[in-house]
Amino acid sequence: MVQTAPSLFFSAALVALAYLIGSIPFAVVVSKLMGLQDPRSYGSKNPGATNVLRTGNKAAAALTLLGDAAKGWFALWLAQYLAPGLSWNAYALVALAVFLGHLYPVFLGFKGGKGVATALGILVAVHPWLAVATAATWLIIAVFSRYSSLAALVAAFFAPVYYLFGSGVAWYAQAPVGVALAAITVLLFYRHRANIARLLAGTESRIGAKKK
Repeated sequence: MVQTAPSLFFSAALVALAYLIGSIPFAVVVSKLMGLQDPRSYGSKNPGATNVLRTGNKAAAALTLLGDAAKGWFALWLAQYLAPGLSWNAYALVALAVFLGHLYPVFLGFKGGKGVATALGILVAVHPWLAVATAATWLIIAVFSRYSSLAALVAAFFAPVYYLFGSGVAWYAQAPVGVALAAITVLLFYRHRANIARLLAGTESRIGAKKK
């Protein structure tokens, strides 16, 4: 059976749906369900897994991390499931939309997280080996530097690089997807601008370090 491309309206609807999926604030939802304080009221006030971990509840942090990553993967999977003939341009927009949904969620007044977990979920959807390579980069930098933010920034920088240079080996790169991954990297750097300033000043917290 020949797969026909979805209409422009349907493609736009998929992009809008991806944004709404990305807007689901798992840090807030999980915290509420587990009887924890709203993550926007303590620590960095960032609705993400790292801030939820500050409560000492590792299970809540893990569920937040899983949820934020899963929505990045799910939005792309759902788009392909609903529209098998979806163009690469539309696919790239769906990836960008779910990421923007996490960063600027409509359900939280457009004040969301930093996007690391959601970006990883997007990479899993694009290609699992791309996600593995990027996650391995995060792990290596995190182990040797003990800076989670630095590891996230380095991994984000290399994700589109891996996508480009891995083409023809583990996958076939598509220009729109590469542009979307590069845009996600830029947005992730922007959301980490405070972390970058602290890294440059030498005041960024290390993994495992106790707060003064």
